[in-house]
Amino acid sequence: MPMPVLVLAVILLAGVAVWLGSTWWKFRGQRVITCPENHRPAGVAVDATHAAATVFGKAPELRLSECSRWPEKAGCGQECLSEVRESGADCLVRNIIAKWYRDKDCAACGQPIGEIDWTGSRPALLVADQVSVEWNQIPADKLLGTLAAALPICFACHTANKLVKEHPEVVTDRHRAGV
Repeated sequence: MPMPVLVLAVILLAGVAVWLGSTWWKFRGQRVITCPENHRPAGVAVDATHAAATVFGKAPELRLSECSRWPEKAGCGQECLSEVRESGADCLVRNIIAKWYRDKDCAACGQPIGEIDWTGSRPALLVADQVSVEWNQIPADKLLGTLAAALPICFACHTANKLVKEHPEVVTDRHRAGV
């Protein structure tokens, strides 16, 4: 095989891989949508692999791989996919979280939350009874309601709060009034 044909084949394959990969990337992740049947929030995930595999020459074919209303409603017509198409990345849990934390300060220490480090020290939520929880522990269908009632808490304060709750025997409270 002549060298220019080989180079062309490699470039073509790389282009196809990038195209498939970008489609997969676009449709991966947990989302929060409004279920068309009951008009309540539902947590869904699009089958991103199927979307990427069906993108050739047309818009990708979308189908759900998960839904918080399954298995009871597993036979639904998946009409919610129109919301996924229309809202795009706005219904991704990751983007909802990033938007919610934007310009917020920690409810415990007052420091700005800042940009979220998705690979490490992520902020948490301060919910009822001053309990802090990591946002990824909240089911997607409960996320919007939880965010409406919660306060932001930075990673350091969340870690300290968690330590006090889980291991009070190793914590010394050095906070004194008037100091």
